[in-house]
Amino acid sequence: MPASITSRLRRLGGSLMLVSGLGLTYASPSHAEGIASIDWTLAETLVALEAPPRGVAQVDAYHEWVGEPHLTDQVIDLGLRSQPNTELLAHLAPAHIVISPMFANLAPRLSKIGRVDTFHLYTPGRDTWEEAATLTRELGEVTGRSAAADALIAAADGHIEALRQQLPEEIRPMLIIQFMDERHVRVFGENGLFQAVLDRLGLENAWQEPTNAWGFSLVGLEQLMKLDAQLVVVEPYPTGVEEKLRRSALWQHLPGVRDDTYITLPAAWSFGALPSARRFAELLVEALPAA
Repeated sequence: MPASITSRLRRLGGSLMLVSGLGLTYASPSHAEGIASIDWTLAETLVALEAPPRGVAQVDAYHEWVGEPHLTDQVIDLGLRSQPNTELLAHLAPAHIVISPMFANLAPRLSKIGRVDTFHLYTPGRDTWEEAATLTRELGEVTGRSAAADALIAAADGHIEALRQQLPEEIRPMLIIQFMDERHVRVFGENGLFQAVLDRLGLENAWQEPTNAWGFSLVGLEQLMKLDAQLVVVEPYPTGVEEKLRRSALWQHLPGVRDDTYITLPAAWSFGALPSARRFAELLVEALPAA
């Protein structure tokens, strides 16, 4: 067994045992012990259900882009989401490998290792919040934690309602962006998770232009110049972009930057499910009074 794989397997802390002729199988009876997740949205939901996957693709990038819920050190990094380490997966021998439609091209290869289950979110024409709740229930069934799934849905609804009641009556429309480079941003609107959260908080979105199935438009900064809104920047910034923005006349003249009223939020996964929705709502409501 290659040294790199051996070292990763050792991090499982004895939860795996080697059975001669059968490969690796899990010693723990928990359903979730046999799950590997290529997709971060599925991973965050499994963690929130207290049924964390044993392996997740791009663990470090997950923490950079998703933020929370945190993956423990026991979670094995499966390599790139677009090209997971199939040799490592084969040694882990998960009972389930969970993916989203974005990674459907991987299914034929992954199905040679274990059962591949595809879970849908951001389906055109469907309500994002309801689909996130459905996804939560489906993962609850797979992990044997249906009651926890129902509790997670109720808690997310209740928490965001409580946050809504904390908001002042007069708040400008939100303009929520995330940088792609120093001149181009994703602007979040219809179909997306952030829009679903704004709806439940009773907040207006200043961006009313068409969006893609993921709920964002990719635009140049100049297209934001005339919008009267509360500017919200969601981290992370691409490497080097913050420094370039300090020298960017276009950025410095943008409303919200010019009058220093824009706010910056730590990473929240814009393509996530209920855990990311709750995190984004908390971060936004906490930041707004100081804006």
